[in-house]
Amino acid sequence: MGSNKIETVELGTGGPRVGVQGLGCMGMSFAYGPTDADEARATLERALELGVTLFDTADMYGMGENEKFIAPFIQAHRDEVVVATKFAISPDPDHPDDPYKRVIRNDRPYIRQAVEGSLKRLGVDEIDLYYMHRRKVDVPLEESVGAMAELVAEGKVKHLGLSEVTGSELRAAQAVHPIAALQSEWSLFSRDIEDGVVQTAAELGVGLVPYSPLGRGFLTGAFVSADKELTKDDFRRTQPRFTGDNATANAALLEPVRTVAGAHGATLGQIALAWLQHQAAARGLAVVPIPGTRKRSRVEENTGAGRIALTEQDLALLEPIAGQVAGARYADMTLTSAGRE
Repeated sequence: MGSNKIETVELGTGGPRVGVQGLGCMGMSFAYGPTDADEARATLERALELGVTLFDTADMYGMGENEKFIAPFIQAHRDEVVVATKFAISPDPDHPDDPYKRVIRNDRPYIRQAVEGSLKRLGVDEIDLYYMHRRKVDVPLEESVGAMAELVAEGKVKHLGLSEVTGSELRAAQAVHPIAALQSEWSLFSRDIEDGVVQTAAELGVGLVPYSPLGRGFLTGAFVSADKELTKDDFRRTQPRFTGDNATANAALLEPVRTVAGAHGATLGQIALAWLQHQAAARGLAVVPIPGTRKRSRVEENTGAGRIALTEQDLALLEPIAGQVAGARYADMTLTSAGRE
């Protein structure tokens, strides 16, 4: 089975060495409707067999339940895996039971409180990669990253990461403490981070961890009229790209992906992941996408993207897609890098 494993890469200068594709674990217990817990656990094991070693969660996924869900797997394979989790998105104290009403906390006391909670839920002594999930702009980066650096010095955290920060914010953070990874949305549907963030990461030697690399499922061809096909508790119903006429328009953008997939004997999702794989070499930085899945068959499909080398003709066909997407990636873009660039 070893010959089927994906390759590895150093995630940022001095960062952890991981498989070139990670696994987003959020959907295993949060946000995307009903799930089969046994199949999700089997998916974690299968991913590791295939060489996936970066497993991504956050304290806000199910109010800590996602960290608890993957904890037995992390503990059983502690020397083989890199566990990444995040802080900053906290329940709104005025609406504590609503998982979609939140506040952002970047202050030192909260960071120290958050890391202790994640360590306990994961059942580990040290978090391999600890991200600031979102930036609260009225808290100086120096304070937040300084507090995170203290966690490294104390042995609670091994490497630091940021999510959805601008290029200038990344540069300011790097001046305080080395940043191993920057996590932001990046895909054939979402390319706004190419307007400065990617270039800054490459210059500073920071790895890129694209979340939603499959456009939250759109790039797999899974949707025709997404607002009708999603369950009532699926959070994608809150996103402009999945609602009304936008969903229909975006489903129609996949024809170039189908053309390229046919030429390579691949699935649409594999082409989307191969495109990100190409960006690593083209832009001179480590790129480790974290497609989320809770099915073994999907993780097998996703890791198969590593065999695909896109041609210049393929890339030309795929290039226009992002500029034609209907709807923003979030209803409120103020907490993304694009909302502050």
